[in-house]
Amino acid sequence: MILPIVAYGASVLKKMADEIEEDYEGLDKLIANMFETMYGASGVGLAAPQIGKSIRIFIVDASPFAEDDDEDGENEPDPRAAGLDGFKKVFINPIIESEEGEEWGFQEGCLSIPNIREEVMRQPKIRITYYDENWKFCDEEYEGYAARIIQHEYDHVEGVLFTDHLSPLKKRILKKKLSNISKGDVEVPYRMKFPVVKKGKR
Repeated sequence: MILPIVAYGASVLKKMADEIEEDYEGLDKLIANMFETMYGASGVGLAAPQIGKSIRIFIVDASPFAEDDDEDGENEPDPRAAGLDGFKKVFINPIIESEEGEEWGFQEGCLSIPNIREEVMRQPKIRITYYDENWKFCDEEYEGYAARIIQHEYDHVEGVLFTDHLSPLKKRILKKKLSNISKGDVEVPYRMKFPVVKKGKR
């Protein structure tokens, strides 16, 4: 089932999410719905707070980055996109244990903040521990785009949005656009739930 994605301004997006237990009711269905919702919105990642659930789980499918990298075949492959083909994962109760390397910038967007993309600086290498959908404990390292996608989604379960990484000046410039998103004054090709709904608008 495709679920509505919670828009910027909702309090659930600013809360640190809670860990869940292995017997969390309806987990398999929730994960399936999250993937369906993410694909329906053409996203590469989705965290539970974005569908209104303040729990520590997020999903990623970075395959589109691998496809983009292979499109023309004229340039050298981007090493930051290595290993993204078929990179589809579920992260439950994740903890980023370390981040390393010189920060690099990339234009990030977010399904909860449609039509806005800004450069965000992040470190290129991470180590993360988490449980997968079968409750197998994993301790893994990622680099490049894989690390960045994970860092972005991990921020969501920490109550952080990519706009929180921007400079005060950039935030002021985006203030009106962000306010409009929270009110639903935005064209979006997928279902959203807005925290401030104007009269006559659903």
